[in-house]
Amino acid sequence: MNTLPKQPSERRSSLWVALTIAILPVVAASLLGSAATVPQIPGWYASLAKPPFNPPNWIFAPVWTTLFAMMAYAVFRILRQPLEKRGALVAYHVQLALNLLWSCVFFGLNNPLGGILVILPLLAMILATIAAFGRIDRISAWLLWPYLAWVSFATLLNASIWWLNR
Repeated sequence: MNTLPKQPSERRSSLWVALTIAILPVVAASLLGSAATVPQIPGWYASLAKPPFNPPNWIFAPVWTTLFAMMAYAVFRILRQPLEKRGALVAYHVQLALNLLWSCVFFGLNNPLGGILVILPLLAMILATIAAFGRIDRISAWLLWPYLAWVSFATLLNASIWWLNR
């Protein structure tokens, strides 16, 4: 077993690989989710009855930008750990795919009930990801708690919109 320290060029290369793996999936999910969401806001979404706790539309972009940045930083930290991380990375990418799927179902298909059927497994996968990250790096796990809180709120909002518009 080779225990020699990595050379500076190897460390720089692995840093860039980790940054790429951490950032690209989040950016892709964000852009694809926005492509499904944004066109629906002025028409379909505006026409829905919403609960009184529905936030103003302008709040969603800065919240999601912050949450996606925290997710990317959390997975970057995980990627830089020497421990086994395959299960944690699988959980992370599954929840990220469910996040994108929710936007496609709720907004893209104009289907609040379908959104509920996607967001509940999303919540479970966020919890699984937090647990898996926590076994590797506590800070990475803590970075996902605001995401869980926001998606929990989104679940209540999604269910309320479905109820008011059924």
